[in-house]
Amino acid sequence: MKPLNKPANPNFSSGPCSKRPGYDLNNLDIDTLGRSHRSSVGKLALGRACTDTAEILGLPEGYRVGVVPASDTGAFEMIMWSVLGARPVDVFAWESFGSGWLTDATKQLKLDNLNSYTADYGQLPDMTQANPDNDTVFTWNGTTAGVKLPNADWISDERTGLTICDATSAVFAMEMPWEKLDVVTYSWQKVLGGEGGHGMLILSPRAVERLESYTPAWPLPKIFRLTKGGKLIEGIFRGETINTPSMLCVADYLDALDWVRSIGGLPAAIAKSNANLDVIKGFVESRPWAHFLAQEAEQISNTSVCLTLDLEADQVKQIVKLLASEAVAFDIGAYRDAPAGLRIWCGATVEASDLDALLPWLDWAYSEVSA
Repeated sequence: MKPLNKPANPNFSSGPCSKRPGYDLNNLDIDTLGRSHRSSVGKLALGRACTDTAEILGLPEGYRVGVVPASDTGAFEMIMWSVLGARPVDVFAWESFGSGWLTDATKQLKLDNLNSYTADYGQLPDMTQANPDNDTVFTWNGTTAGVKLPNADWISDERTGLTICDATSAVFAMEMPWEKLDVVTYSWQKVLGGEGGHGMLILSPRAVERLESYTPAWPLPKIFRLTKGGKLIEGIFRGETINTPSMLCVADYLDALDWVRSIGGLPAAIAKSNANLDVIKGFVESRPWAHFLAQEAEQISNTSVCLTLDLEADQVKQIVKLLASEAVAFDIGAYRDAPAGLRIWCGATVEASDLDALLPWLDWAYSEVSA
């Protein structure tokens, strides 16, 4: 029998992710629309995107935040092209996006002195293989595998290389050990439920030093250039963007930051994600046919939660279609390169009550396709 209750918000996509509870487009401050991003109001809004981010995340003194083009991908490739090649590189990959950075490093940048450490979906590579004298490239949370780093104990405080971290589905949902991270990138459309197209680049003083002291052997397109005359372009980190941003998306991001403040700041956002994961954990523990793709409990993501089911791949696809047709859950199929299964977003913009309402529908759909 079909459950009676449905989630009030059936959007469980892992990107773009659900808008925050109570979101209303009419409540955005749109004074910047139709104005130049170089105008005083434009610069003020973009500057807030940088300073408010740093404040809410509690970044250490001297860390810089900038808005850059092309979402997390643009931010991460910008820094790869700008700083890699100065030292040997260790690349760690355990899912689709980390594998993409490895492809960039080997087939596009063609770095000679490179070590790759990989693992299958559901597992982490041996992070202790990281050489503190090398640059290290890695994701914090594998968005397509639902496997996260439980800590940064493997990163040396005495390192001479840079740690370069894609944290697009981790920032605002997980504790980030900023002192151990020299470059962090993320995008607005993940944990905060913002809009796509803009990346965020966070640099430590060590990363700035590298940018100002190293010139890559390859040409850099304009949207990758972070320095001029051997000095960091500081304006980028005050909201003077490299190219024209969407001021509507900027207003949307500022609304999301204000919402994080309103619920109690970063600790509250992290707590919401953890509570959402607990809902899924309770379900999996009581269903012998449902399993986390992550093999170790401490590595289970609290944002992109990936499940495998004791079903054939076609049956899993049927479940995804059934739930969408009932307007119960949209976009929860596993990523195209990942093992067949479900991927349910549990970031802070998702309400635990909606997950509670969803899970009986999973029982129903499972019984429908397995009968």
